[in-house]
Amino acid sequence: MFYFCAKYFIEFMQQQYDVVILGGGLAGLTLSLQLKKHKPDISILILERRETEAPLAAHKVGESTVELASHYLREVLGLKEYLEEHELPKHGLRFFFRSNNKEDITSRVELGPRLRLPVPSHQLDRGTLENYMAKLTIQKGTEHILGAKVSGVNFNTDSLHEVFYVKDGVEQVVKCRWVADASGRASILKRKLQFQKPMEHHINTAWWRLKGVIDIDEWTDNKDWKNKLEPHLRYLSTVHFLDKGYWLWVIPLGTKNTSIGIVADPDIHPFETYNTYEKAVEWMKVNEPLAYKMLEPLGKGEGLMDFRILKHFAHHTQRIYSAERWAVTGESGAFLDPFYSPGSDFISLNNTWLSDLILRDLAGEDISLRAQVYEQAHLAWVDSFLPIYQEKYKLMGSAQIMVMKIFWDWAVYWSIPCVLFVNDAFTDLKLLRELFATQNGLGKKFAELHKRMQDFFLEWLPYENRIFENKYIDPFDLKLLQEFQSAISVEWENKDLLKQVAVNLEKLEQMAAAIFRLVSSEVKGTPPDMKVNPYTITLNGEVDTTSEKAIKPSAFIQKDVETMWFYEKESVVNSQ
Repeated sequence: MFYFCAKYFIEFMQQQYDVVILGGGLAGLTLSLQLKKHKPDISILILERRETEAPLAAHKVGESTVELASHYLREVLGLKEYLEEHELPKHGLRFFFRSNNKEDITSRVELGPRLRLPVPSHQLDRGTLENYMAKLTIQKGTEHILGAKVSGVNFNTDSLHEVFYVKDGVEQVVKCRWVADASGRASILKRKLQFQKPMEHHINTAWWRLKGVIDIDEWTDNKDWKNKLEPHLRYLSTVHFLDKGYWLWVIPLGTKNTSIGIVADPDIHPFETYNTYEKAVEWMKVNEPLAYKMLEPLGKGEGLMDFRILKHFAHHTQRIYSAERWAVTGESGAFLDPFYSPGSDFISLNNTWLSDLILRDLAGEDISLRAQVYEQAHLAWVDSFLPIYQEKYKLMGSAQIMVMKIFWDWAVYWSIPCVLFVNDAFTDLKLLRELFATQNGLGKKFAELHKRMQDFFLEWLPYENRIFENKYIDPFDLKLLQEFQSAISVEWENKDLLKQVAVNLEKLEQMAAAIFRLVSSEVKGTPPDMKVNPYTITLNGEVDTTSEKAIKPSAFIQKDVETMWFYEKESVVNSQ
C-alpha cells in the first residue's frame, strides 16, 4: 500500500498550500502531475473522499482515450512508458450498424481502421491508472489524504482560502492560495456558488465489468470476415453496436477484464428497461441478441464485477475559472457524452488552462484577463461540441447518415482541436484572439460550419431509411482523413499554425459541400456538380449556389466523400 497513513497526515502535514485539490480521480491527479512537472516545489494537497485506493473495477465512465487526451497523458504528463507497459493500446473507435440479422455480426456495416494507427491512443483501466498516478504524484511531493470529506470552503480574496474536511470523524482545516474542484459529480464549488446550468441532452447509461477477455472476432466462424484485419485489432478497438436511439460499448481493459455499457435516449429506450443488471441483460436479448448470447453467460456468479447506472449524465456549468483563485476541472464542470470518448479530452484542455493560470498567479502575474478568456473559450468549446450529440441518437439506426457524420466529426476533431492543442495554442492569448475574437475569425467560422453540418444530418433523417449490409469502410480509405490524422503531432510556428488552420478549414468546407451535393442529388434531384456555399447548406430552404462564396467541387475531396456513399451515384469526379 503506497499511501501514507492517516496518522502521519494529522500529526505532520502542513497547514498551508499553494493548491488544494478537491478530489483524487483522473482530473485531480492529472492536474497535480501537470503542476508538479512545471513547478516541482509547488505545494499541493489532494483531498479524496474514497477510503481506500481505487478499485481495479472502478465505477467510472472513461476507459477509452482518443488522440488529444493521449497526447496529454503521454507527452504533457510524461506517462508514455507507463501507458505502453500497463495499459492496452487502442485500435481506434469501431462501429457496427443495424442489419436485418443482428445475430450475424458479419452482416452489419462495419466502420473502423484496418491497419494500425499512426497516432497512439489507449484503453484505460481507470483503477490501475489512478492508483499509479496517485503514487507518482506523492513521490513528487504532493500530499494525499484518503477518507477526507470536504465539509466547506471559505474564500478570501485578500489572503488565503480555507478548506474544511472531516477525517475519521474529526474536522480539519487547511489554508491555500488556490482551490481546484475535481470532485466529479459531487460538484462541490458549483453547488456552493450556484453556477449550475441545464444541458438539453437527456441521455442515460448503465455499465458493468465482466471478468475475462472478450474478443468480438470470436463471435463468428466467418474466416473471410476475421481476415479483414490483423488478429486482435478488433479486440483492441472501442467497439460500438448501434441502432436507433442507442449504442452498446465493448471495451477491453489491461486487467484482462471487459467493460460493457448501454447508452440510450430515454424517448426511444426508457431507462427502466435496462437500469438493473437483470433488465440490461434482457434489453440486450431484444436489441443486441448476439451480444446477449456472448455476454450473458459471462455475467453469472463472480463473472459480474460491478454494475452502475447514471441518469441524465450530461451537465453544464456557468463558471470554470476565477481570477479569485478557484476553478473547477473534469466532471465537476461540464460533461457531454461518451460516444467519441471526449471526457479525458476536456480534462486535458481544462487542466491545461487551469495549470497555466495557477502557475502564472504564483509567479506574480495578474491573471484577470486570462481567467476571463480561458473561461469563455472553454464554455464556447463545450457549446460547439454539444451539437455533435444533441438529438443525434435518433440517427443511430441509419448506417448511411452515421458513416457520413462520424467521418465528418473525426475530420473536424483531427483538423482543428487536436492541431491547436498539440501546438499549445489554447494558452496563447494572441492566437486565441485571432481565432475566436476577431471579426470572421477562423474559430467562429469553424463553429458556424460545424453547427450547420450537425443540423443538416438531422434534416436528412426523414429521407433516409434504407438498411445496408455486408459493407466495410475504413476511415483511412479517405486520403483527407489520413492527412488530418497523421498531421496531428506536427508542430508549427504561430504564423504557420494559423495558415494551417485556414487550410484545414477550407478542406472542411469542401468536405461539407461534397456531402451536401451527394445527399441533395439523391433526395432533391439537384445537379451533383453544382457550386455550394457550405455555410448555407440545408434540405429545408434556400442554398447559395451562385455567390462568390459558393465553391466548385474539389475532385480530391469529392472522391473521398463518394467513398462513404452507399447508394448508386453519378460520380462528380468522373464528370469533371
